[in-house]
Amino acid sequence: MPASPVTLIDVAKSAGVSPITVSRALNEPHLVKPATLAKVQEAVKRTGYVKNMLAGGLASSRSKLVALVLPTISTQTFADMVQGATDRLTAAGYQLLLGIVGYETWREEMLVETVLSRRPDGVILTGSLHTDSTRQRLLQIGTPVVETWDMTPHPIDMVIGFSHEEVGHSCAAHLLEQGYRHFGMLTANDPRAGQRNQGFQVTLARQGINVVASHTVQAPGGLPQGRLGAVTLLDQHPELDAIFCSSDTLAHGVLIEAQSRGLRVPEDLAIMGFGDLNFSAYTNPPLSTVKVDGAKIGGMAAQALLDRLGGDESAERIVNTGFELIQRGST
Repeated sequence: MPASPVTLIDVAKSAGVSPITVSRALNEPHLVKPATLAKVQEAVKRTGYVKNMLAGGLASSRSKLVALVLPTISTQTFADMVQGATDRLTAAGYQLLLGIVGYETWREEMLVETVLSRRPDGVILTGSLHTDSTRQRLLQIGTPVVETWDMTPHPIDMVIGFSHEEVGHSCAAHLLEQGYRHFGMLTANDPRAGQRNQGFQVTLARQGINVVASHTVQAPGGLPQGRLGAVTLLDQHPELDAIFCSSDTLAHGVLIEAQSRGLRVPEDLAIMGFGDLNFSAYTNPPLSTVKVDGAKIGGMAAQALLDRLGGDESAERIVNTGFELIQRGST
């Protein structure tokens, strides 16, 4: 016969503390003195105790899980967001359940339905574009929700992000100020890049200027797609003097192609990216880009959920984290 499961009381006896102290150490470690926490953790290892999350969830109505839904983790900015959220949630005794849906709202709908069956205490979504079914389901279940990386006047619950259209406005204004007039766009086919492109074109149109050419690649788009996209744009429209890219990885590909053609950057061709990835300041010339603090967004989203779970209803429902346009050598 298998041995009887180790209980919380067994751990308490082994550690020489009360069962309540063990429970607090397992569920709210930040409230326990470091020396006591170490004793409990050692007793858990010694006894082989495995926490029963289901039983704990039934007793406390808390699963200690927060779901984070992302389109991809292949980009640094989203990876930074995951880290920021994880750091904050872990410190509060929560764990992150990560789901990847690409850039398809129907995949998000399927994942959200599956995630909700696990009874997460909160849900963090990327963007504000969802199917009607996803919105309705989240509204019905009443789980705290934070939408991120976007702004909307009508969030499901809370939203923490920035305006992609404003990013486009700022990039267009910057390039116009530098004297460029023949614009191309190299963009991934994701909705937030589309919003940036719209803002970019609106600002140009106000000056009586139209984008000469646009080329779209599959999201999220990498350096090879950036270089191949630049080939298409420059072969068909050699008059281009600036290319606005939806990411720094695409911009890096454009930079390599421009240099292979003997084009001087930024004298012959300006290149603008988005994301301020860790390599962007070290290309030759360094890439002009837009900096967004993914770790900050992740941490703020996690804190918003924790505040709500703690009963604090005073927090703002719509928070604009802003962005920073960084001018470097490529413009």
